[in-house]
Amino acid sequence: MTEIVSMSDIDKVCQVIQQEGVVAFPTETVFGVGVKFNSQKALDKLMEAKNRDYSKAITLMVADKKEIEKYAYIHTQANILIEHFMPGMMTLVFKKKECVDPVMTNGKETIGIRIPDNEYVLTLLKKVGPMLVTSANLSNHPNTTTTKEVLEQLDGRIDLIVDGKTNDSIASTVVDVSQENIKILREGKITKKDIEEVLK
Repeated sequence: MTEIVSMSDIDKVCQVIQQEGVVAFPTETVFGVGVKFNSQKALDKLMEAKNRDYSKAITLMVADKKEIEKYAYIHTQANILIEHFMPGMMTLVFKKKECVDPVMTNGKETIGIRIPDNEYVLTLLKKVGPMLVTSANLSNHPNTTTTKEVLEQLDGRIDLIVDGKTNDSIASTVVDVSQENIKILREGKITKKDIEEVLK
C-alpha cells in the first residue's frame, strides 16, 4: 500500500527521496513520479514501478536555469527557448555533457531537462536537488491528474504520493535542441507556432 501525504508534509517527502524512494506529486502539467538524480538504485525502482522500457530515458527536473549548463550543451536557439519558456510546460532535449553518467540517460547521448512552473515542485527540487521525473502512470497507460488516478495505476509500486490534483491533463511540449536544427518531438500547450514565433 502506497502512503499518501499532504503537501505540508514536505520534509517527509524529501526524506523518502533522499533514501532513494519513488514519489508521485502534482505538477502544472500531469502528475509526475520521480526519484533523486544520480542514484542508479532509485532509477531502477522508478523504471520497475512504471514497467518502463530501458530504451526510454527519463527527464531531469531542475529548479533553476543556471543548473541546465551543468548537464547539457546549450546553443543559441536553445538559449532563446530556455529564456522564453522556462520555467514552464516545456522539456528540452540537449546533447548531454560528459559528466552525466550514461546510466542516468539510459545510454543516450542526449538528456531531457525541464524546469516546472509549480511552486511546490520547485520547493522540493531546491530541498533535494535535481530529480529524474516522468509521468505518474504505468507505461502505455493514460496520464494521471489526481491522487485517485495515480493509486489506480501505481498503488503498492511506489513509496509515496503527495495528495493533490494537477492544473492540466496535457504533458509538456518536448523539443529536441541537441542539434542546430531543432525538432518538436511532442506538442503540448506550447505549440509549434509559439516556438517558431519566439525563434524568428
